[in-house]
Amino acid sequence: MLEALHYILADSRATEDDRVDTVSAPTAARRTGDAATRGLSLTIRGLRKSFGDNDVLRGIDLHIPAGQFVTIVGKSGCGKSTLLRLIAGLDAPTGGSIAFGEQRQQGDVRVMFQEPRLLPWARVLSNVEVGLGATRNSPDARNRADAALIEVGLDDKRSQWPAVLSGGQKQRVALARALVSQPRVLAFDEPLGALDALTRIAMQRLLEQVWTDQGFTAILVTHDVAEAVALADRVLVIEDGRISNDILVDLPRPRQRGSAQLAALEGEILRDLLKGSEGAFEL
Repeated sequence: MLEALHYILADSRATEDDRVDTVSAPTAARRTGDAATRGLSLTIRGLRKSFGDNDVLRGIDLHIPAGQFVTIVGKSGCGKSTLLRLIAGLDAPTGGSIAFGEQRQQGDVRVMFQEPRLLPWARVLSNVEVGLGATRNSPDARNRADAALIEVGLDDKRSQWPAVLSGGQKQRVALARALVSQPRVLAFDEPLGALDALTRIAMQRLLEQVWTDQGFTAILVTHDVAEAVALADRVLVIEDGRISNDILVDLPRPRQRGSAQLAALEGEILRDLLKGSEGAFEL
C-alpha cells in the first residue's frame, strides 16, 4: 500500500504539461510507425469459438496495428478472455483466422493473468527467469532477469521468497516474468482485478510506462471501464460474441483521472454495456 502511494504521489508532483511532454511524445511516435516499435500487428478474420453447443465468439473481425494499446470490455461471459486466449495461442479457434504482421517467433506473445502464478519454492529472480523458457540457461539469463526486475522497480526483492511479497509486488514479479523475453505482443487477462484501489492505480501507471518504454502491442481484458479508458489507445466492447463498439481514445498521456474527457468516454461505454439491462440507470 505504501509503495502504491509512493508511485501515485511521485507522479502527481509533475505538472500536466511536463507529463504530457515526457510520455505522449514517444507514444505519438509509435502511432506513426516509428522504427523503434517492437510490437507485432495482428489481423483477425471471421474468428469463431464454440464449446459444444455454446457459441462464445461468433465472427470477430479486427485489425490491431503494431504497438497499439487495446483494451477489451464487456459483460461476464461475453468472450473477452476467450478472444485473448486465442490470440495468445492458448486455445484453438473453431473457425476463422489470426494472422500476425510478421512470422511469429517463440516468446513473441506472452500472457499476464489475474493470479501471479509464482513458484513458491523459487526466489523472485528465479521466478522471473522462468519467463525465458528454453533460453533460461543462457549466459545472460540472470542479467536479463535483473533488468526486468529493475524495469518494474523490484530489483531490491530479487532474493526474496514470493510468500513475503504483497499482492502488488507479486503482480510486478509476474509482469517482470512476462517482460523478460522481450515480447512483441503482451496480453493481460484482468491482471489488476484483485488489487486494492491504490495499488491498482500504481500498477496501471507501471503498465503504461513499460508499454511506452518497450513498444510492444498491448491487449488488456478488464471489467473496469475507467481502467480501460485510462490506458488504451482504443477500447473494444464485446457483446454476444461480437465487437459491438470500437472506440478511439485520442487523448494525451498520461490520462488525467477524473477529467471531463475521460468521464464522457467512460459514460459512453457504460451506457453501451448497460443498454437493455433490467434496472439500468441513467448515466
